[in-house]
Amino acid sequence: MNRIKNKWVLITGATSGIGRDTAILFARNQANVIITGRRENRLNELKQKLSGETGARILSYCFDVRDREACRKCVESIPHPVDILINNAGLASGKDPIDQGDFEDWDKMIDTNIKGLLSMTRFVSEKMRQRNEGHIINIGSIAGHEAYSGGSVYCGTKHAVKAITQAAKMDLTGTNIRVSAISPGLVDTEFSEVRFHGDKDQAKEVYKNLEPLTGMDVAEIIFFVANRPSHVNILDTIILPVHQSSATLVHRDEE
Repeated sequence: MNRIKNKWVLITGATSGIGRDTAILFARNQANVIITGRRENRLNELKQKLSGETGARILSYCFDVRDREACRKCVESIPHPVDILINNAGLASGKDPIDQGDFEDWDKMIDTNIKGLLSMTRFVSEKMRQRNEGHIINIGSIAGHEAYSGGSVYCGTKHAVKAITQAAKMDLTGTNIRVSAISPGLVDTEFSEVRFHGDKDQAKEVYKNLEPLTGMDVAEIIFFVANRPSHVNILDTIILPVHQSSATLVHRDEE
């Protein structure tokens, strides 16, 4: 059964990777999609693609979730109730040890992965409570369940996403609002290229000699979680490629 049909789904960070594939999948399943991101040209391209291929109603808003006032303005200007919020915007920046960390990298991750997610959740959940319905889906990471060397701040932000998801569910106890997290392992997106500040060769090494998840693999899990009956709340999921068994334990085929 398609319970997503005609619902309004707000997706942050929709210009690439998991966010983009999630927007495509929901639009193909007759949802109305609100896409947000920092790159206006990509938003426009995706909006045209979804409108032309699916016939879904598509809205787009170009802003950075680190800008709290921009988050507020976006939510306030949406002319329809948001049925599902997918907090996808997030990034890793750098992989320095704690004693050599770059403060700009740290601020970028904390402001996007934690504060941006909180801002969007704050403004959307207030309206969901008024209607006594809705679903908040946070995109976490295996890094939110275990830490690794070089990931002190990134892992910290994703541990925060896990805790925020759990606490938000508690805060909304007694309402019909659902809260979920999706925690993927290695996904072949722009993630590693961003982490290594545009070094494509270093980014490729992350996925070398293994088959990582794709953005659509994760999008399908997001859709499954969102499409459960209204009394079912999947609080968290961990999704890994078959050759990954933890944040750091990965089998690579011989060349």
